[in-house]
Amino acid sequence: MSLFKGRLGIAKAQVPHCDRHGLLWLDRGNLHVEDGTLHFIAAGSSDLPAGDYSIPYQGVSVILIGPGTTVSHDALRIMARHSTLLAAVGEGGVKFYTAPPMGQAHSDIARKHATIWSNKSSRLDVARRMYAWRFGELLPHKEITMLRGIEGARLKEIYRTLAGQYGIPWKGRFFDRANPSAADIPNQAINHAVTFVEAAADVAVAAVGALPPLGFIHEDSSNAFTLDIADLYRSEVTLPLAFSMAKKSLEVGNFNLEREIRKEAARMFRKRNLIANMIDKIKDIFSENDNCGDS
Repeated sequence: MSLFKGRLGIAKAQVPHCDRHGLLWLDRGNLHVEDGTLHFIAAGSSDLPAGDYSIPYQGVSVILIGPGTTVSHDALRIMARHSTLLAAVGEGGVKFYTAPPMGQAHSDIARKHATIWSNKSSRLDVARRMYAWRFGELLPHKEITMLRGIEGARLKEIYRTLAGQYGIPWKGRFFDRANPSAADIPNQAINHAVTFVEAAADVAVAAVGALPPLGFIHEDSSNAFTLDIADLYRSEVTLPLAFSMAKKSLEVGNFNLEREIRKEAARMFRKRNLIANMIDKIKDIFSENDNCGDS
């Protein structure tokens, strides 16, 4: 079969994901195909100057498109052909809007996830490991209800400590789902920060092809595993973000709390490579080293 310039969907060779370079962030521009090559016409932003960029789509695992981006049909087709994943996200990954079926052309992580989750002993082992990451020690208890109780007590202390560090009046955690605005400023800030960190976890879970409903600590939610991953960062990312912005809100008049936390979260996520770190954590949970295999 001959290859024609600009023709898509013919070449079958793929670079295994173990040899790719993770995430590529694009926003404010047009992603399209020109002469069989993926191009991004950038309008210009603080992260990417205006210009025409050739995109090495075979060398990255996930392309994350942010606000102000359009994607052509041919771009979707060429990425699908080469198993380059695409997700539409908010700036910095603070929202997870939609994505085609993701994963990395194999079901290794999904099968390991299901296998570990379906065994009560191994499921609890993962939960204890997650708590060890969060609290710096392996908790002795082996009942999930006991572990959750310890978590609740330690979180209360973390709330008090961080509130004191940032000089924030703290009356305890309060959240009314029916009326979110009824909460005080610190609690509203936590609610917003939690939402944005969970969005980053959504991207990470989807990118590796794990199973969102199968949580090890959370159970009932359809994205229980996403909540598990997001909670790994509650003390080091979510709460410092929330309390720092709550302090600004209390000090500055006419402060749009949700918008300012979203903007700061976007900066923080990019600076800390949060989503990439979450992906590594998920692979670590399942002892998945992304070996080439059949990918």
